[in-house]
Amino acid sequence: MKTRGTTILCVKGKGRTVMGGDGQVTVGSSAIKHRARKIRKLYQDSVLAGFAGSAADGLALLERFERKLEEFRGNLVRSAVELAKEWRMDKYLRRLEALLLVADRERMLLISGNGDVIEPDEPVLGIGSGGDFARAAALALLRNTDLPPEDIVRKALEIAGEICIYTNKELVIEVLDK
Repeated sequence: MKTRGTTILCVKGKGRTVMGGDGQVTVGSSAIKHRARKIRKLYQDSVLAGFAGSAADGLALLERFERKLEEFRGNLVRSAVELAKEWRMDKYLRRLEALLLVADRERMLLISGNGDVIEPDEPVLGIGSGGDFARAAALALLRNTDLPPEDIVRKALEIAGEICIYTNKELVIEVLDK
């Protein structure tokens, strides 16, 4: 049975980095869990990390990323690049089906098993089944309102939850202040 779903969104603005995610876990065509926590604060609460895809794979990648952060003393970019290299080259890790979205007070990055470490041009990044819906909503809100990033993340995830069947409205939102 294939596990699908989730939406993770990160928005930077007004001196804050905010990451949110829904809580739905879907197996096949059934929502099995509604309040899963797919976002973590790492490295002395200075880094936010979220995953989309297989829960076990995402958690395994978060653990490896946390070890990289410890190894490189919180350097987000170096930790992300080293994880992406390891993920792409390791026979076991290549089979993992997940994406990571990581951010600190300065940067946000998407990390994939293809060796990608992508920093977006805009201060918004989304991953998962509803990631594009949430990202589009967040960009519209960011460009056309004065809402703080926490409200943008919340509203954008709620919109994604109305569109994407793999996304619910049981949200977890974490904030890093400058």
